[in-house]
Amino acid sequence: MRVIYAGGGTGGHINPAISVADYARRRNDKNAALFIGTMSGLETKLVPKAGYDIRYIEVTGFDRKHITKNFSTLKKLFKAVGDCKKIIKEFKPDCIVCTGGYVSGPVMMAAKKAGVPALIHEQNVYPGLTVRGSEKYAEYLALSFDETVNHMKNKEKCVVTGNPVRGAILSADRKSARKKLGIKKPFVLIFGGSLGADRINETVVDMLARVVKDGKFTLLFGTGDRNYEKVMRMVAEKGIALNENVNIVPYIDNMADVMAAADVVASRSGAITVSELAALKKPAILIPSPNVVRNHQEQNARELEKGGAAAVIVESELTADVLYDKIFEIISDKKITAEMSENMAAFAKTDALEKIYALMEKMSEKAKEGKR
Repeated sequence: MRVIYAGGGTGGHINPAISVADYARRRNDKNAALFIGTMSGLETKLVPKAGYDIRYIEVTGFDRKHITKNFSTLKKLFKAVGDCKKIIKEFKPDCIVCTGGYVSGPVMMAAKKAGVPALIHEQNVYPGLTVRGSEKYAEYLALSFDETVNHMKNKEKCVVTGNPVRGAILSADRKSARKKLGIKKPFVLIFGGSLGADRINETVVDMLARVVKDGKFTLLFGTGDRNYEKVMRMVAEKGIALNENVNIVPYIDNMADVMAAADVVASRSGAITVSELAALKKPAILIPSPNVVRNHQEQNARELEKGGAAAVIVESELTADVLYDKIFEIISDKKITAEMSENMAAFAKTDALEKIYALMEKMSEKAKEGKR
């Protein structure tokens, strides 16, 4: 089976596509994969690192506030569709899998024009603009939540698969991960998503002096590539002398290990992150981004909070003391961590890859029948 994958911008769109491609390769090492992305997203790093070839197109999102700027956006879109058609013609895929981001739009449009069956996956409860705009071109709409079906026009195309969780996450083990990383004390992981989050970064910096002084836990803090230097400048300006209790990195390459090893994770509540936390049964402190469509991150976070699996701190209430005290409250009480872990497991959906792959096989078979 030959498959083109498209997903771009943030890790939340790219990692699901890589997860599906990895699963397809495990199912059959003869399955061929090609990614399409843009030069402005994390796909430039993540896809080659995962061992896949990638072709680049130029496309940007629509500006809802400044309509006149969209003329150049439309021009880029039309050219991107043409570029995608050329890539499809050259690669000759049996099907196409898109996982969101601006790049998915022209790929879905080109797939329809080229007569290649395609699916697009939505990670969140409320579908984004790209998914809603692409549903008429799709063979299947792979959704993560039952509720999302109500927001789609073409309900007959909807299949609830759940979010694809990376194989490395599914196979990660707390005990072996802690041994591998040399962790003996309570261990806390904090990150603001693949690109980082300014408000979380600033709050953690304000908290670092207390972490260093108290020494009650070790902290791994992922700032996001674009914010690392800024964070380190803030640390220096505050005169914080870091020690072995704190490790600050721009990007976390071994997320499966560190997430499995953590006693508690503090992060945004994007759909993929939430799905991975659930798969690992990981107690969490969720800080939803307020800058997303329909406030879907808080919707995700509140669902876990209602189930007793996570604590939620909205940005308007986020301070260094609030975050530190919540972390310590969780890690200092084994009963709390055990209950949160058990409750988190109830949200785990670990068969999304199998379901998506089954749809890919159906599309591939349809494509082959069309060629006969």
